[in-house]
Amino acid sequence: MSDKNVHDVGLRPTGDFTTDQLGKPVQSDAHSLTSGGPDGVIALHDSYVVEKLAAFDRERVPERVVHAKGGGAFGEFEVTEDVSQYTRAAAFQPGTKTPMLLRFSTVAGEQGSPDTWRDPRGFAMKLYTTEGNLDIVGNNTPVFFIRDGIKFPDFIHSQKRLPGSGLRDNTMQWDFWTQSPESAHQVTYLMGERGIPKTWRHMNGYGSHTFQWVNADGERFWVKYHFISEQGVEGLTGEEAAEIAGQDADAHRRDLYDAIERGEYPSWSVEVQVIPYEDAKTYKYNIFDVTKTVPKSDYPRIKVGRFTLNQNPLNYFAQIEQAAFSPGNTVPGHEISPDKMLMTRVFSYPDTHRHRIGANFADLPVNYPHYAEQNSYAQDGPMRYTFKAPNQPVYAPNTAGGPVAGQGVKPADEMRWETDGEMVRAAATLHSADDDFGQPGILYSEVMNAEQQQVLVENIAGHLGDVNDDVILERAFQYWENVHSELGQRVRDAYAANAGADAKYV
Repeated sequence: MSDKNVHDVGLRPTGDFTTDQLGKPVQSDAHSLTSGGPDGVIALHDSYVVEKLAAFDRERVPERVVHAKGGGAFGEFEVTEDVSQYTRAAAFQPGTKTPMLLRFSTVAGEQGSPDTWRDPRGFAMKLYTTEGNLDIVGNNTPVFFIRDGIKFPDFIHSQKRLPGSGLRDNTMQWDFWTQSPESAHQVTYLMGERGIPKTWRHMNGYGSHTFQWVNADGERFWVKYHFISEQGVEGLTGEEAAEIAGQDADAHRRDLYDAIERGEYPSWSVEVQVIPYEDAKTYKYNIFDVTKTVPKSDYPRIKVGRFTLNQNPLNYFAQIEQAAFSPGNTVPGHEISPDKMLMTRVFSYPDTHRHRIGANFADLPVNYPHYAEQNSYAQDGPMRYTFKAPNQPVYAPNTAGGPVAGQGVKPADEMRWETDGEMVRAAATLHSADDDFGQPGILYSEVMNAEQQQVLVENIAGHLGDVNDDVILERAFQYWENVHSELGQRVRDAYAANAGADAKYV
């Protein structure tokens, strides 16, 4: 692999004197050019003051609709085991070391919101591989709230702000959740100890979706990614999180930056569950339903390697805010699956990048495939700064020696899976154990200990304290009774205890 460092790409040298954006020396950064003396009007032909203010007016790009607040760092992923029997992807071959970028974020919070709100955390990884960039874009939980991307705008609207007051609203959240029973598994995680991580360093990451691996012989496997924190998994109580939010809204961003500056490089073990291709058809759960997990007792996690974050960004805006991730960024040997949420994300992510940072977002240094050739026929558009050599063809097919599709790939690299039947709008196929409340019930009754169960009950009851609609509140109690009868009753009792004599909705 090349010795160039993606961490440094785009870094400009520092000179001895100030220039404008085209290199012309400037006379002053303190005084505009005025006519008639120092108290006169500013001259429009002072091109530097015009440039300086115009550039300042355009410093911000639209923030992400979701995952707006976050931070990240560069590092290295190293494969320590041999999983070549499952995938031919170069980045997963034994001993391979691949530069990477990892961005953490909250889902619902806007820029400037506290890092310690109760919310899932985004866990977006970009591997700069020799076959192109591979993005694995997930969260700090192994599941999600919904299973079909057509509901995603509605879900996010319910978690954001009311259009009138501009305030977040628990009633709106529970109205959506209780009418979307598939959310129960994720909401159980959200209201539990993992709902507010102590730091980004102290949480696991997951690909969440099921992905596809293809080996050198064309054999296909389904995989689920697990990134296990080597710092341990720790959370904050609601009280601790509120106190930190009042003191430092950027607590998690600051913690990661400071830890790396101190040389305390955080690391994660990279593990996968491998599910034989044919097993997906008859397994008790639909593995393409992102509201479900695949139990480790059926398909144990296999160690792949580990990654370490060891370089802070040199410029937050250029290297973190402009970083553009998409689960559609795949490489030979790694593909997506027929997961409805995943397939809609493949469209939505690059679509929002084109709106947010421009049609040529892939040309930005942080997004460019530094270790693979880029031989696209894409051209022109705003902010285009990579281009073909003179007189090279800009269309395909051509007879002028331009790159040819299909060369350098194998038929097995084509993203595919078996499908048949008519086009329909319907819920995903139910497998023998599929239902919306079974797995969150197991999470409560078999995975959580007594202390964790009590934390869950208290967090749910506290969150319901701000619900002001008796119909929605009753649906919320029934929601948790469907998860587990004991849990539902404990939530009712805890809500009543919190509300006291005024518990009119119980």
